Amino acid sequence: MKAINKVTIVSILFLIVVKTSMPFIKAITSNKLPELVFILGGDIDREIAGMEIAKQLKLPLLISSGTNPEYSDWLIKSKEMSSYLIRKDYRAEDTLTNFTSLIDELYEENVSHLLLVTSDYHIERAKAIGHIIAGSRGIKVTSLSIPCSSQCIQESNNKKNIDVLRSIAWILTGKDLKQVFLKIWSPN
Repeated sequence: MKAINKVTIVSILFLIVVKTSMPFIKAITSNKLPELVFILGGDIDREIAGMEIAKQLKLPLLISSGTNPEYSDWLIKSKEMSSYLIRKDYRAEDTLTNFTSLIDELYEENVSHLLLVTSDYHIERAKAIGHIIAGSRGIKVTSLSIPCSSQCIQESNNKKNIDVLRSIAWILTGKDLKQVFLKIWSPN
């Protein structure tokens, strides 16, 4: 009887691991080209570069929590971009929520590959979050960093590590545990 219980438990754990791994494996092994340029807001240079990249690649563009809508509309017109190819979303409050606020919609739209555009000081943390959150839905993330002004400060590994843990927690719970992680790791 104990042997059956151990085999059953091991089998269930194996199935859980395989089931949760499948979307990540799908994302990693995908050889599809990017279908969407995904800009993380927070810097006007990111939006400008992302618009130019989307225009060159003839891909739709998604801007997450970028510049204010009026300025963004003006910028789109000045870059002579088709507004129907551009989507703006203002729900995100930080890098993690740039992904979590949109990933289920992108999954429902059958997007399988994002081209992530952000600043070079921000790219490592954004890639880590993107690979975890998008990967959990089988969506591949390819990244492209753009140069940052001299005022930009490289992000700490601590910030990246906290956001990686937040990403994993979001996948497991569907909730952002930011406040919990900040209390644990923030120096007082």
